Amino acid sequence: MSNWEATKLVTGRELKVKIRDKTFLISTGFLLVFAILGTVVPSLIGGGSASVAVVAGTPTEQLTAAGLEVREVADAAEAERLVRDGDVDSAVVGGVVLALDDEPSDVVSALSDAPEVRLLDPGKVNPGLAFLVPYLFAMVFFFTSLMFGLQIAQSVTEEKQTRIVEILVSSVPPRVLLAGKVLAGALLAFGQIGLLALVAIAGMRFSGSEGENGVSLLNLLAPAIAWFLPFFVVGFVLLAAMWAVTGALVSRQEDINSASSPVQVVIMLPFFGTIFLSDNPLAMTIMSYVPFSAPIAMPVRLFTGDAAGWEPFVSLAVLVLAAAAMLVVAARLYEGSLLRTNGKTSLGAAWRSSEKLPV
Repeated sequence: MSNWEATKLVTGRELKVKIRDKTFLISTGFLLVFAILGTVVPSLIGGGSASVAVVAGTPTEQLTAAGLEVREVADAAEAERLVRDGDVDSAVVGGVVLALDDEPSDVVSALSDAPEVRLLDPGKVNPGLAFLVPYLFAMVFFFTSLMFGLQIAQSVTEEKQTRIVEILVSSVPPRVLLAGKVLAGALLAFGQIGLLALVAIAGMRFSGSEGENGVSLLNLLAPAIAWFLPFFVVGFVLLAAMWAVTGALVSRQEDINSASSPVQVVIMLPFFGTIFLSDNPLAMTIMSYVPFSAPIAMPVRLFTGDAAGWEPFVSLAVLVLAAAAMLVVAARLYEGSLLRTNGKTSLGAAWRSSEKLPV
């Protein structure tokens, strides 16, 4: 059996185990419910389109075009009565807008003639989006890397603790086990994010919240999202290899937290760096070429328009080289520590022990 065939077997085994895991299923269900609530509930609470009463014969094209529910009445007295009774949200009588206790901004906006707007800096991103988009990219990469990476480490340590790893190593090389775990973790992470995105899009379509502004936002985000995907894939592989080594260095589940501190720092620094330094062009440029922060920083710079067309290619190439180097180093450390069950193994001891183990 070739190494690739063995890797597929290990990957399949890991996928079957994780898909049946209650923690994974509960977390996935929670995220899906959160996505549904975030997209559907606001529209349900909003109660649909606002209703406005107008006297018969009054032009209603502007109100209808604004998505308002127009109700024609016989005279002004009836329109006022409907507003007081709460049957309609507002009324338009003789050019005057009637409302009970709050100005209906949607009606006023529909009836107003908007002046011509000329943008002096059309490439400038809305300040709200300039904060929200980096936060979202950072959140997705941070929590996915942390959650699935920790599961990889726990899986490795559990196999060591139960001595199952000794049986596995007798059948397949340790490097194949490492490759299978990293690949399975990557597939699960991407699958969960993809499912979450599909549910969110379906929820927006169901709630009717993907209007003109939503389409514009998606068009604005499309290049950044398209680049975020390959950066996410390569960046996750790099971190997953580190998590697998972390699990191999310890012999008890209780020791994972202390052993994983360096990996957690590597994940947390880019997260907070992107959020707090997103408005600092120099800092974001530097983070775009640092392998651990590039998966977040470069897509953000593409969204804000601060990155040149050639930059994502160079940044991704640097990240690929860093991930490949990390896999080589991780494979040796993984081999040297996987069968050591006498407490925590140091990196130096794992590096030296790898030369004495069969490949």
